[in-house]
Amino acid sequence: MTGASWSRTVFERMYEHHPDPWGFRTRAYERDKYHATLSLLAGRHFHHALELGCSIGVMTAQLARQCARITAVDVAEAALKRARHRCAGLTGISFYRGQLPEAFPPLPPHGCDLILISELLYFLTPQDIGHLATKCLHVRQAGAPVMLVNWTGPTDTPCHGDEAAGYFIDQCVAGGMRVVHARRHPRYRLDVLNDAPHCRQPGASHAGGRSWRE
Repeated sequence: MTGASWSRTVFERMYEHHPDPWGFRTRAYERDKYHATLSLLAGRHFHHALELGCSIGVMTAQLARQCARITAVDVAEAALKRARHRCAGLTGISFYRGQLPEAFPPLPPHGCDLILISELLYFLTPQDIGHLATKCLHVRQAGAPVMLVNWTGPTDTPCHGDEAAGYFIDQCVAGGMRVVHARRHPRYRLDVLNDAPHCRQPGASHAGGRSWRE
């Protein structure tokens, strides 16, 4: 682990130097990650999704096909400017700039039926990850999946991907949730949490399983 959670200034500088610093639009890794994530949601429609770490809106635009409303959050205004442009023709998307976990969007309790956190957690300290998980639990509806995508390669961030996922999952499990899908891909992991077993629909997998459906 290294240092504090990354600040807004760090991300703004990255987007100033490159419009797409992680290659969200162009890399095969990103396409595979989007496909794997969305395949777990196939056939479902959501009323209000919360996407934390939306960056330039590539995933936001794809997720919009299945959501009546999305609140998409990022820390960098430069990234959000590009996301707004990318999603200009789509309805129901609200973009919000905030340094997480402190500047969490002002959403009503239990109003989100999907929460997606993709490649964000490892930029935070363990303490901030715990705080973010608590805030997510506050806005999550019963039965709503929480999806985590984390890079598992080398990184100079406060946590590596496995640590970050573990801290978030531990907080959610303490709040009554459990892992219903866990899969390691070559360079990232994809975890889905939902309600504890007595609240789950038939067919959800056990932790470490290969599939998740409700």
